[in-house]
Amino acid sequence: MKTRAVHWFKYSSPQNFYFLAGRLWPWFAALAALLMAIGLWISFFVAPVDAQQGQGYRIIFVHVPASQISMFIYIVMAAWAGIGLAFNTRLSGMLASALAPTGALFAFLSLITGALWGKPMWGTWWVWDARLTSELILLFLYLGFLALQSSIDDPRRADKAGAVLALVGVVNVPIIYFSVIWWNTLHQGASVSLNSAPSMAAPMLWGMLLMVAAFWMYAIAAVLARVRNIILDRERHTEWVKNAVE
Repeated sequence: MKTRAVHWFKYSSPQNFYFLAGRLWPWFAALAALLMAIGLWISFFVAPVDAQQGQGYRIIFVHVPASQISMFIYIVMAAWAGIGLAFNTRLSGMLASALAPTGALFAFLSLITGALWGKPMWGTWWVWDARLTSELILLFLYLGFLALQSSIDDPRRADKAGAVLALVGVVNVPIIYFSVIWWNTLHQGASVSLNSAPSMAAPMLWGMLLMVAAFWMYAIAAVLARVRNIILDRERHTEWVKNAVE
């Protein structure tokens, strides 16, 4: 019995990826809503009160996933931008453009929730800590990428310029991640590590993992929905787009 092979390279075409993204993004959005509802319920109503930080620690169920995803999305954005720069592929630049607003959103959310956590714990909304400062730089890199692209009328030239900025800025990601190891900072270390057993209670861990998964599902859904709009805008003069929007 012969199995039908899936030719994934056909989805490198903006036209084919547009229809694939249209089929996928509602599923990821539904998963995001379900996982976030369960994750928030466990995080705020099931997980026990922390012995040292009290109820205030619960902000980490939003802060930690947002911080992790803001870093990883930048790496993915830089990778797609680099592929587009190296191979002159149209879809790569579109995906990088679609990733940037979501990455900026999570970087902003990371900083805001960090400030809300820092005020009761440190007695101040902000300190020029290595982790906080490098995360702020990450937000500026996202905003700079978006501003640079919007300032250039030609999308292909905008992709190339944005790719250079994204690739240069990717060096900031390991600085964010390892800052608490390299320098003496106020920011605490990783809440969950692959190198050691989790120190938090099981409900806390499950709440954290579910929120990470929920944020990832949201990020994928948002990027897929956004890249469809970018494809329609950039390919608007093609016949298939005219047929798709009719």
